[in-house]
Amino acid sequence: MTDAPPPTYDEFSMFHENAEEAGLPWDGPPVVRRESLEVAPGRKVSALVWGEGPPELVLVHGGGQNAHTWDTVALALHRPLVALDLPGHGHSDWPGASQSLDPRAMADDVAHVVTALAPSARAVVGMSLGGATSLVMAERHRDLVARLLLVDITPGVNGDKTTDIAAFLSGPETFATFDEILERTIAFNPTRSRASLRRGVLHNSVQLPDGTWTWRHQVGRPAPATGLHVDRPEMSSLWDVLEGLPMPVLLARGSRSPVVDDLDEAEFRRRRPNDQVVVVEDAGHSIQGDQPLILARLIEEFADQP
Repeated sequence: MTDAPPPTYDEFSMFHENAEEAGLPWDGPPVVRRESLEVAPGRKVSALVWGEGPPELVLVHGGGQNAHTWDTVALALHRPLVALDLPGHGHSDWPGASQSLDPRAMADDVAHVVTALAPSARAVVGMSLGGATSLVMAERHRDLVARLLLVDITPGVNGDKTTDIAAFLSGPETFATFDEILERTIAFNPTRSRASLRRGVLHNSVQLPDGTWTWRHQVGRPAPATGLHVDRPEMSSLWDVLEGLPMPVLLARGSRSPVVDDLDEAEFRRRRPNDQVVVVEDAGHSIQGDQPLILARLIEEFADQP
C-alpha cells in the first residue's frame, strides 16, 4: 500500500482496512451516512450515523480527532449508533471567533445533535475532550444520557498530564506533503500501525489550494493565543458535576496513558463509589485506537446492563 493519498478522498472507502487489521469479519460495506445539523444560524455540527435503526449509542471523540476515530469500534459493535464530529473538528463548523473549544461551550451543540439523531441512546461514550463535553451534557440534558462511559478522561486532567498531546497539536499548521503530515503522526504514535495512522490522517487532514496539507481542526480556526490547535480548558471544577450525576458512569483507563493517573482513579472512586473503573491493558490515551475490540466489548456490556 502506498502512503500517497488517493486522488479523491472517500471517507467511506476504507472500512475494509479497519476490519482486516482488527480481524473482524467483512461482509461488505456497512450502512453509514453523514448528517449535518444546524445548531445555530449558519453553523452546523456533523455526525456519522451507523446502521438503519434508532441509534443505541453516541460516541464523542477527543480533541484534535474526528468521528472516524471510532470506525473499528463501530464495526465491532455492529449496532446502530451516532459518532459526532465535535465543533471545530472533522466536518463540523467552528463555534465562532468568540468561543473556545471548552466542554461547557460545546455541550449544548452536542445535545442538539443527540436530540435530533439519538434521543433514546442506551449510553453516551466520550473520549478525552469528548468525555468532558459529554459530562457537561449529562448534567444539563440528563434525559439524553442514560449511561455515561468516560474513555481515559477525568476532571483531574491538566497540562502536565497532556504534555505529549500538546506537543503534537502545537506542531506546524501546514505541511508541504501528505507524507510529511503522516510521518509526524507516526513519530508521536510509535505503537500504532502505519496503515491505521495513514487512514487516520486521511480522515483528519485536508489539502489546501496551494497543495500543502493541514489538519481539519485547523481550518477556519480563530487564531489561538497559545498556538495550540485545540484548547486546554480548566477541568477541575467538573469533579462536582461528575459526583452529582444520577446515571451510571464507567471510567475506562488506558494502562499506558498519563492522562488518568492513580490519584484520578482514587478520586473517581471516592466521588462515584458505586461505579466501576476498568483498566485496559496495552492501551494509551486513545483506547479506541490501541484496543478497539476490548473497548467495543466494554461499551456493549455497559450499555446493555438493565
